[in-house]
Amino acid sequence: MESEFEIPFRGIVEQSLAGMYIIQDEVFQYVNATFAAMLGYSPEEMTGMHLRQAVYPEMQAATIANFHKRISGEVPSIRYTTLGWHRNREPVHLEVHGSSVIYRGRPAVVGVGINITEQLQQQEDLHQSRERLRELAAYINTVREEQRSRIARELHDVVGGLLTSMKLDIQRVVRRTEDQEIIGITTGLLTLVQESIDTVRSISEDLRPGLLDHLGLQAALSSVLREFSQRSEMVCELLEGKSVPPLSQARATAIYRICQEALTNIARHAKATRVWIRLGGEEGVLQVEIEDNGCGLVSLTPSGKSIGLLSMQERAREIGGELSTRVVSQGGTCLVLRLPVKECDD
Repeated sequence: MESEFEIPFRGIVEQSLAGMYIIQDEVFQYVNATFAAMLGYSPEEMTGMHLRQAVYPEMQAATIANFHKRISGEVPSIRYTTLGWHRNREPVHLEVHGSSVIYRGRPAVVGVGINITEQLQQQEDLHQSRERLRELAAYINTVREEQRSRIARELHDVVGGLLTSMKLDIQRVVRRTEDQEIIGITTGLLTLVQESIDTVRSISEDLRPGLLDHLGLQAALSSVLREFSQRSEMVCELLEGKSVPPLSQARATAIYRICQEALTNIARHAKATRVWIRLGGEEGVLQVEIEDNGCGLVSLTPSGKSIGLLSMQERAREIGGELSTRVVSQGGTCLVLRLPVKECDD
């Protein structure tokens, strides 16, 4: 090493976990062992090597251009990522930060390089893992809706049919007897059967609302708000804009479930007295707002989000929408679902 580089910190440079180098005239004048090892060479082999030999072919032009920007003084320091060219001709992802210096009396670039290949691979693995989890969540939601629909039909058609037959048979018994004791027993049975029929109908509607399939999203939301108001004693209102675009069954179901989950969260946590759901569409976007005048969002997870909110956001993502939250002036919360509807709906 030339005397210009004989500095007290040379031992630190040589043993550094980060790669270090000096480039002059597009040629490596110095590299430490760490940087050379990143590309499969020894420091002696890389000293005197042209910059192009250390960079993947697709990145050579940009790397040379960055070198000359610093040499010319146009940009004194640049930090960027590039692809190094390993001795075995494999790409190596590098993050480099180089600055212009005077070396041996002339301009050069001294820099630090870090191999981020493993880090990028971990990020890609994490991304793929998240995508698989999202696909699984979407599949689970789809299967759950199919099961709900099937169970709702079985309850309505089979169990409801059996209970109706029982009711008719009990009524026949009532008509054919004058025994007051039997009439009293059958009257009680009729009441019980009718309550069972009403319960089955209610469970069936909760599992898969018939209004959603036959009359659409607005009618289903009106019904669920009416029932929610009766249970919670909150004032509930559905406000419809001038233009609510038609929706596919999958999207209408997802929006309905998001509104259901939002109402459940409001009942559990918000301490609200009023709830509004607004539907409106403009410029190919459907906007759904669920607003309350309660105490705001409640954080239930380490990430600062409630499980319910995460579930709603995932449902929104599955149908191509985006769910956000904002605090309203009264101190309550407004959930806003924005959903593009240009191409995929009926």
